[in-house]
Amino acid sequence: MLEIKNLSVSINGKPILKNFSLLVKAGEVHAIMGPNGSGKSTLAKVLAGDPNYEVTSGDILFKGKSILGVEPEARALSGIFMAFQYPVEVPGVNNASFLRMAYNARRKFQGKPEVDPLDFEEILKQKLKLVDMPESFLKRSLNHGFSGGEKKRNEIFQMAVLDPDLAVLDETDSGLDIDALREVAEGVNRLKRSDNAIIVITHYQRVLDYITPDFVHVLSDGRIVRSGTKELALELEKTGYELLI
Repeated sequence: MLEIKNLSVSINGKPILKNFSLLVKAGEVHAIMGPNGSGKSTLAKVLAGDPNYEVTSGDILFKGKSILGVEPEARALSGIFMAFQYPVEVPGVNNASFLRMAYNARRKFQGKPEVDPLDFEEILKQKLKLVDMPESFLKRSLNHGFSGGEKKRNEIFQMAVLDPDLAVLDETDSGLDIDALREVAEGVNRLKRSDNAIIVITHYQRVLDYITPDFVHVLSDGRIVRSGTKELALELEKTGYELLI
């Protein structure tokens, strides 16, 4: 699904990722952990195609093809989904309209016909049930006036509707209380399949109490310094990053 080969990335001339490599196969959930400044969010933004970051060496292969130089819109259309640490508010654009536009754009990219509003409404209702969200969310402006938990749940709802091949969740647990964290994590778990992949970027082990990763990677100074299973995250909880790294 995703193969990152010896990737080095800089911003404003400052190296962030350094010969970073990662292989994510379909059906897998990978957790990326690490202290502040280790390069976690940089990784997410580079995968999404943020133009502020300069790839100085290496490559990123998505479904076997390099996506270096591919515009963010094209990456999204091809099946890469990004859940932001701080979701953007868009007043005046309701959820249903936004999602229908995005959904049909991807169908057009895939050579499929657009879905009419009535049929799409049924799709939305099915996906709402999947992530346990009320229909009132459809009429609300995109993230505008949402609480932190509602914004994160709304992004998982978007993920459910758009059905990406690869979902990159950048600190989805940030700012959530225990109940909101559980709801968001349960939504993610329902969307996991054998033909998609999920990367969970987080500071803390607590989200991994609800989303069980196949692999945990510890990032430090732009490199993966340790990899393992969920037990590695539990070890981090006891020792902290400094002692482990």
